Amino acid sequence: MSGNVLVVGSLNLDLVVSAPSIPRPGQTVLGTDFQMFPGGKGANQAVSAARQNASTAMVGRIGKDEFGERLLESLHTSGVGTEFVAVDPDLSTGVAFICVDEAGENAIVVAPGANNGCAIEHLPGAIWEQTDVVLLQLEIPLGTVTKAAAYAREHEALVILDPAPPQVLPRNLLENVDILVPNSSEAAVLAGMDDPVTEANVQEVAEKLLSLGPKQVIVKLGADGAFLWGQYAKERVYGIPVESVDTTAAGDCYAGALGACLARGATLLEAARYANVAAAIAVTRKGAQSSMPTSSEVETFIDKLK
Repeated sequence: MSGNVLVVGSLNLDLVVSAPSIPRPGQTVLGTDFQMFPGGKGANQAVSAARQNASTAMVGRIGKDEFGERLLESLHTSGVGTEFVAVDPDLSTGVAFICVDEAGENAIVVAPGANNGCAIEHLPGAIWEQTDVVLLQLEIPLGTVTKAAAYAREHEALVILDPAPPQVLPRNLLENVDILVPNSSEAAVLAGMDDPVTEANVQEVAEKLLSLGPKQVIVKLGADGAFLWGQYAKERVYGIPVESVDTTAAGDCYAGALGACLARGATLLEAARYANVAAAIAVTRKGAQSSMPTSSEVETFIDKLK
């Protein structure tokens, strides 16, 4: 194990229906398959980082129910520390309702449940001092995310924020973010754009996001890869052609692998290229945490690309 990663975020059980297409408003579609997977953007990123051999701890909140037990079991199996996952006796564990179409694209509705009570005030100061990278998302209260970024900055840990679900964010949060990793739709929301992010305007979008406070932006472009712009790297990393089965948690896989690489001392460009491969593997598998590759799987894939 190398590098210490702390993930402050959500834990959800994913209820996944496969269907020929994602329903339009008012439409009913007959599904072909139903499965339950451990998920939540925070927990997904923690599993991704741990499977890349980072020493990873999870901070979050679950309900005292069967779903919460399943989530803890998944984290334990993947080697994620759960000492700071609180159990709330009054709220249910968060759930995500996911529809995946035949092309592997998805639509998601999240009921946060206990995630709304996620807090960090109980964490000992030592945990921040021992952390190299902090991974954050937006499925928990914004105030908790803001405090976590401030604590991390105070203790000189690298802060990575995946701004999902997308929303306008306060400057006092973004100024404590080292690396902002939105996908194209999230980038458009943060930049205040009505037009979609394209190859032609992605640099302009990245510059707008940098003006909001973070040191570095990585705009994830799905199958087309990612665009890096900021203090640490300015580079276009192209996607890897694979047969997509399920894009659920591909961005979480990317963030976790990125954080793990940076925690062990990789450059941003090295980490971004590695995370690009990890995410490409993830979309070839069903589920969220179940799709996260191990470090040996990523290395084997890289060797085949050479």
